[in-house]
Amino acid sequence: MTTATAPTTAAPASPRLGSLVRRHAAILIPVAAVLAAGSIGLGLVGLMGVPIRTALDAFVGGAVGSPYAIAASINRSVVFALVGIGFVLANRANLTNVGGEGQIAVGGIAATAVALYGGVAHLPLGLAIVLPMLAAVAAGAVWGALAGIFKVKAGTNEVISTLLLSFIAIWLVYWSVQSEALLRRPRTTSATLPESLEIPDSTQLPLLTGDFSFPLHIGLPIAIVIAVVAAIVLEKTIFGTRLRAVGLNPVAATRAGISYGRTVITALALAGALGGLAGSFMIQGEQYLLKDGFSSGYGFDGLVAGLLARGSVGGVIAASLLFGFLRSGGINMEMVAAVPTALVMVIQGLIVIMLAAASFWLDRRTP
Repeated sequence: MTTATAPTTAAPASPRLGSLVRRHAAILIPVAAVLAAGSIGLGLVGLMGVPIRTALDAFVGGAVGSPYAIAASINRSVVFALVGIGFVLANRANLTNVGGEGQIAVGGIAATAVALYGGVAHLPLGLAIVLPMLAAVAAGAVWGALAGIFKVKAGTNEVISTLLLSFIAIWLVYWSVQSEALLRRPRTTSATLPESLEIPDSTQLPLLTGDFSFPLHIGLPIAIVIAVVAAIVLEKTIFGTRLRAVGLNPVAATRAGISYGRTVITALALAGALGGLAGSFMIQGEQYLLKDGFSSGYGFDGLVAGLLARGSVGGVIAASLLFGFLRSGGINMEMVAAVPTALVMVIQGLIVIMLAAASFWLDRRTP
């Protein structure tokens, strides 16, 4: 008599497999997107007829080729990080703040106005530096809060309102530096540029080393503190929980006693405040005067850093460093190898597209 044996079957997949795939993918997907976009960028350089070795040497020289280049790259990264952290804060409440460029612009206007005409130049205890920064923070917060008010009171999509407010802010910069009744320097000749006077030395951000060959300013430690505080707020505080609740289900959050309107306005105001602070860092730490186009698209770079970070403050820092060094290398590549800096923008766009496509594929494939 034979004994029947049960057929052997493959062991079921571990329930942790999906989470492990997702955990590693959170790191691998951005890295793969950056490498792929960089490879395509090199291919485009080759199509332009520029030797790739020449372009790479120029890029590396501009990004990390000297202490000055490294400091300039990090200073740019600080601006991107502030905008990116603001994006993540708002995005936790399912809000998309694309108005970093405008928030930088109004922050720069406010910082310049207070530094030049606010009577702060001779104030003690660092107030000459702090007050223009606070004015920029307040201006950015108001600009972000406006989008929140439009959303709560009129149902306006925040993507549209923050973007349109950015255009208004950019034209406000243009108006400010074109009008002598506002911030334009007094004309001495017909060649006088449409820009403000240089802000006083006492209102400029101190350098960490005191060495102008390595002009890394105190915006770096300030941004690090803000990043740590933002991470704690998002993960460990009641306010972070409220943001998440509003983002996941506004109706349920309202029934639980969370004010939807107040949370939305606060989230966008905080994002705007960080953009305004970024504007003050650009004026007080790098350019020292206001001119048309001073923000140079930094708000959109910060937006991309926030998108690439996938909701993580640490990811914002990493992405901001990447884009800061990319921007510096691209500028030098244009000067030395005649490769347009627009190529950097193309690479950033490719990174976002590849990241979105890979994330969509992962969501479809992983249970």
